[in-house]
Amino acid sequence: MMKRQLHRMRQLAHTGSLGRTPETAEFLGEDLQQVEQRLEPAKRAAHNVHKRLQACLQGQSGADMDKRVKKLPLMALSTTMAESFKELDPDSSMGKALEMSCAIQNQLARILAEFEMTLERDVLQPLNRLSEEELPAILKHKKSLQKLVSDWNTLKSRLSQAAKNSGSGQGLGGGPGSYTTTANKAEMLKEEEEELKRKVEQCKDEYLADLYHFATKEDTYANYFIHLMEIQADYHRKSLSSLDTALAELRENHSQTDPSPSMMAAPFSRVYGMPLGTHLRELGRDIALPIEACVMMLLSESMKEEGLFRLAAGASVLKRLKQTMASDPCSLQEFCSDPHAVAGALKSYLRELPEPLMTFDLYDDWMRAASLKEPGARLEALQEVCSRLPRENLSNLRYLMKFLALLAEAQEVNKMTPSNIAIVLGPNLLWPPEKEGDLAQLDAASVSSIQVVGMVEALIQNADTLFPGDINFNVSGLFSAPAPQDKVSDRPASEELPSIATPTPAPVPALAPAPAPASVALKERAESEAPRRPASPKVSRSSLEAATPTEDMARRSELAGPRGAAGRKERLPCSYRTFIFLLPTYFFVRLVNKLFWTKLEQLPK
Repeated sequence: MMKRQLHRMRQLAHTGSLGRTPETAEFLGEDLQQVEQRLEPAKRAAHNVHKRLQACLQGQSGADMDKRVKKLPLMALSTTMAESFKELDPDSSMGKALEMSCAIQNQLARILAEFEMTLERDVLQPLNRLSEEELPAILKHKKSLQKLVSDWNTLKSRLSQAAKNSGSGQGLGGGPGSYTTTANKAEMLKEEEEELKRKVEQCKDEYLADLYHFATKEDTYANYFIHLMEIQADYHRKSLSSLDTALAELRENHSQTDPSPSMMAAPFSRVYGMPLGTHLRELGRDIALPIEACVMMLLSESMKEEGLFRLAAGASVLKRLKQTMASDPCSLQEFCSDPHAVAGALKSYLRELPEPLMTFDLYDDWMRAASLKEPGARLEALQEVCSRLPRENLSNLRYLMKFLALLAEAQEVNKMTPSNIAIVLGPNLLWPPEKEGDLAQLDAASVSSIQVVGMVEALIQNADTLFPGDINFNVSGLFSAPAPQDKVSDRPASEELPSIATPTPAPVPALAPAPAPASVALKERAESEAPRRPASPKVSRSSLEAATPTEDMARRSELAGPRGAAGRKERLPCSYRTFIFLLPTYFFVRLVNKLFWTKLEQLPK
């Protein structure tokens, strides 16, 4: 008994290592042996694909059309759209679009249900029969044949042993009773062997028939997967056709309504990120839309905003402003209350230009002009480079510099001196062309950015010389004219000091220089409209200009009195205040530069 079990274990081990058993191999040719080796992998493939494909179905498996459609997520979306549509005006654009979307989602849900039912009938059910019925039946016949062959071989061994025992007993002269018993046992074993042989032949014929059947139907089984892709292609074609038809009808109905200005404006992509010349030609403009729109909004009521162009705006507001500017530039009034978003939109436009406003071609010329130390020679060089700019670039640069010069006139309030403006806007007006593989480019860029800042500062300070003539900021006439600006003062009204009486000392000459005629007229008009206020120790440019020698001496005496320290603090030179203002920026830039080169040295060579 133990011998038979050990023999059986050896057979099973041999079967697992070679993929087929010697019991079946002796009945099979080479072709059928290859077919036999494909049985198990085919069964696993059909089972795994069926299981995964079943999980992809969204509807209830085995249900009819109506029940299946109700369970689909697309039908739930259609139902939600129908409920939402009831709360809207059916004649509104949104109501019409939602109504048609509801119908198309319903149609797509039915197409999906039909696809899943076809998939179940033509792919899933055949794969299930193949993996659970047909191939297991063949493998069952194979196991039966293996067992019968194994039993037959064992019986033949016993029969051979019995024949040997019978021969040896007769040769040794054993008794007639023992010989008869051995002969009877051998005869019984021979009958069993013949019966097993008949069963082996019958099972072998069935197994061979199964293998031939499987070999002839392999192409049919492969068609299950081809049919799967055909059903999917048909489903996607039907869905696409329905969507195309619905979209065409939806666009036609939507175009019949009065188009809003946002539908008639330039696309978002034709404003930001487009070359300057292309943008101007497509819109028929001389000044880029973002530049003019932002300048007009800032001129209206934001020239005194502290930190303009330096403080960042909210990302969501800035994105919405850029989209509105591209789609409906006449509806920008709502953003006037956020000057930092307007300034950010202007910087973003300059930064996103494919080529800087001051052009790549003249980059080396700008750098040479910026490197000149003598102010007169630098000014002449800048004027010469400006004359070589393309016409549209020169017009937009002149427009922008005139505005920035006007902004710098309010530096006592907005804290944006020409130097500060150049620091935040210079890198957006000119940057070096990219050169791949040049590691020294990073160092050169950091050096050139300092030169760019100095050059832009000179352009702002000498805007009237480099770009002579007056300028009408409302070039296109799309925007309302800016309101007259209030007079420039050193501090906001919230920081006014309490007024005190001042004595009348001896007259001394006025210290302040005479302002330009235009600014004097503007300031006189603002002073005439403003209510009278008591005298204040705060010294402003307008008060110095209009002060009599007596009043000027009174202010000097007041600064020398008990409140002299506070007065001297207010009268700090402009250059010293600028130095204090930029000192944190200087240390921050040095720290970032040091960290950058430290990381760069740590990189593998």
